[in-house]
Amino acid sequence: MSKFNKQRPAQADAAVLEPGLVVATYGRHCLVETPEGRRLICHPRGKKNQVVVGDQVLWQIAGDEGSIEKLQERRNLFYRQDEIRTKSFAANLDRVLILIAADPEYSESQLSRALVAAEAERITPVIALNKSDLAVPFAQAWERLAPYRAMGYAVVPVSLNPRSAVADDGVAALCEHLSGHTTLVLGPSGSGKSTLINRLVPDAQVETGEISQALNSGKHTTTSTRWYWVPSLDTSAGQRSALIDSPGFQEFGLHHIEPTRLADCMPDLRKYLGGCKFYNCTHLHEPGCAVLAQVESEHSAGTISARRHRIYAQLFEELSQQRW
Repeated sequence: MSKFNKQRPAQADAAVLEPGLVVATYGRHCLVETPEGRRLICHPRGKKNQVVVGDQVLWQIAGDEGSIEKLQERRNLFYRQDEIRTKSFAANLDRVLILIAADPEYSESQLSRALVAAEAERITPVIALNKSDLAVPFAQAWERLAPYRAMGYAVVPVSLNPRSAVADDGVAALCEHLSGHTTLVLGPSGSGKSTLINRLVPDAQVETGEISQALNSGKHTTTSTRWYWVPSLDTSAGQRSALIDSPGFQEFGLHHIEPTRLADCMPDLRKYLGGCKFYNCTHLHEPGCAVLAQVESEHSAGTISARRHRIYAQLFEELSQQRW
């Protein structure tokens, strides 16, 4: 029997709330997995769907489907917000894997924004740079990532092209960072997310088709978020591993973050906070700023790259303007 069937269990009691995990969402529908592994369509109560993939919920039978009655407390919620709307990706994460490619050139601003969003929720980021088989563009992209390696972020080179001739595609090293964890896979369209998911979850396409049929969402599931168990990454201690596939994005708004909190979400700036002359220092122009003293220039090597500080300044201005 498919784990996606909607058959009502024998002697189900409509008054009993049962625990479940949200493994897919689309519109007013979501798919909930029970502790036993059975999956069924559920509908959140109320007019607005507040649940996201990764949420732990309490639900009860409502006809042939289920009704979500309570959203359990979250450890975290990874999301972005712009002037118009909030886009929630997933909840209760251990890792955010930011997958970028050496060619075409990735956006450092978008990378920084995703890292800030992860830091704000105390989620550990992992950066994977794809296309290590392209020698020249990869070398240039790898050099651009030097400040992120210096900050202590895990930065892993990978080659997800099945026709690549590289001796080590880096996937095994990447898996070491994902084993035993729930990981959101994030990245722009074309970065290789689907290739990686299909590599680690051989039945992903089959499962995606079953989810599409269950939710009756057809082609639109390409823009939805989905949970995949990855038994090959489970630990010997019994810790389960999961990957959450997310839609590609072109913009990543951070309007939910106060500008005064921004530096605390950037590790290269954060280490110098508290050393400034003024308690309300913006780290942009004030005399006696401990952060500015560490920004590299033609006269000083510094420990904060000039590119990173420019990104900070741009974000600070953006987040300050949208509050006036």
